[in-house]
Amino acid sequence: MPGVTPGKWAKTWNERLPDVPLELLQVSAAEAPGMLRGGGADAGFLRLPVDRTDLSAIPLYTEQTVVVIPKDHLAAAFDEVSAEDLADEILLHPLDDMLDWEQPPGRPAFERPATTADAIVLVAAGIGLLVVPQSIARLHHRKDLTYRPVTGVPESQVALSWREDATTDMVDDFIGIVRGRTVNSTRGRRAAEEQSKRADKGGARQKSTAAKPAGKGGPRRAAGNTKGGNTKGGAPKSGKHGGKPGSRQGAKGSKPRRRS
Repeated sequence: MPGVTPGKWAKTWNERLPDVPLELLQVSAAEAPGMLRGGGADAGFLRLPVDRTDLSAIPLYTEQTVVVIPKDHLAAAFDEVSAEDLADEILLHPLDDMLDWEQPPGRPAFERPATTADAIVLVAAGIGLLVVPQSIARLHHRKDLTYRPVTGVPESQVALSWREDATTDMVDDFIGIVRGRTVNSTRGRRAAEEQSKRADKGGARQKSTAAKPAGKGGPRRAAGNTKGGNTKGGAPKSGKHGGKPGSRQGAKGSKPRRRS
């Protein structure tokens, strides 16, 4: 949509998902919702309000509203103007207007211009003034025109939108980039993947613990065959004075002495 500069988000996408091409399409503000509903785009930047019956939308930022005027206009001498200051001015209201007006200020022109670009030409010709979001004034910059902030008029809110029934993994990736999630952030399907990995690791640890023999302080059991008085499989060893099983040291003191 005109006025939005998605370059930083596109750059982040290309860095994180270099194998998935991201194609940017420019459409008018009026065309953007229909483009999403018709499947012509997976996600898009548009201006609120939008019918959310079938579209999801995340508000991103609000733009300041300005009035576009000739450089020699009296209003150019002020830092900002109010809606009341425009009451006697002819205000152009193009058919693709991007502000949610209840009633535009000023006096209406004889007819509404078809587009904002047409209205800009009429402002330069001295036919009237034009109130638009600041990014639109910058987009249609001309050397003979300038703009000033306007108070007491609607502001334009830019949102990221997509079709609610088409929230794919890729759309979720793009939402994350626009909302500033880091590459290590676990959201959506990645959170499920991380949870699954943790569960797998936890099961492996439990299995390993179950297979491990008893610790140093637990009971030891002899296992396997015995040979030569020694035991295999972790048989207990005698203490310092007990001697080795089957040895003289072990028998000394337990055998009665013969009298001469």
